[in-house]
Amino acid sequence: MKEVRAICKGVRMSPYKVRRVLNQIRGKSYEESLLILKFLPYKACDPIFKLIYSAASNAKHNEGWGKSNLKINTAYADQGPILKRFRPRAQGRGYPIRKPTCTITIGLTLN
Repeated sequence: MKEVRAICKGVRMSPYKVRRVLNQIRGKSYEESLLILKFLPYKACDPIFKLIYSAASNAKHNEGWGKSNLKINTAYADQGPILKRFRPRAQGRGYPIRKPTCTITIGLTLN
């Protein structure tokens, strides 16, 4: 079965927080997933919403598939590079701060 994918790299968010949202929409239709994302209260919904819209546009432009017939087949978030920063602490010490990033992948197929 053919699949159309869209990938978003370097999203400044923990992959655990993104996976919480992706588990809600995996296996749903395109329109139903957009509706779910619109009303979920998580910050991770915005990049996922844009990515699903981009994957659907890829399917329409590259394959000629209609957006109403699409279903989310694969949706996962992998860990990206971690930005490492340091905060000053007492007595001249440094406290490490880890700022995680992730790579989100969405795959769409026909119903």
